[in-house]
Amino acid sequence: MSQEKNGIRLVQRPEQPTAVVREKVPMNTLPEFFGRAYGAVMAAVQNQAVQIAGPPFGRYLSMPTDTVDVEAGFPVAAPFTGSGEVAAGTLPECQAFEATHTGPYDTLNATYDAIQERMKEEGFSPAGSMWEYYLSDPATEPDPATWKTLVVWPVA
Repeated sequence: MSQEKNGIRLVQRPEQPTAVVREKVPMNTLPEFFGRAYGAVMAAVQNQAVQIAGPPFGRYLSMPTDTVDVEAGFPVAAPFTGSGEVAAGTLPECQAFEATHTGPYDTLNATYDAIQERMKEEGFSPAGSMWEYYLSDPATEPDPATWKTLVVWPVA
């Protein structure tokens, strides 16, 4: 397995059950979508007494353009049964490059560019989807310069 280089690691990720809301949304409405999706998922998993098993995430199922096919939700510790707009899902077992981005969300493209460059250097091709774990809560950490986001980009 490759070593960490410039904060980018090549890792093997296990399959992770999730509870998500999936929609195609305009990029400029992502914050509203995430807020609504996380609230719906929290209510649905609490209703089924299922434990959250990690931070909230957004999984991009296509390369973002003006709109993006996106899932937003939480990893869960036990099987979840879909309820209303909230579906059971999984983050796939995969080999992926990951890096922790520090700063506002609108600068994430720099981290994606660095990961893509590392992929090319090592002869890998990116898979069609990638996800971000949001390790900071903007409601409790108002300074975007301190926000931490774990970017996970599987290889094909």
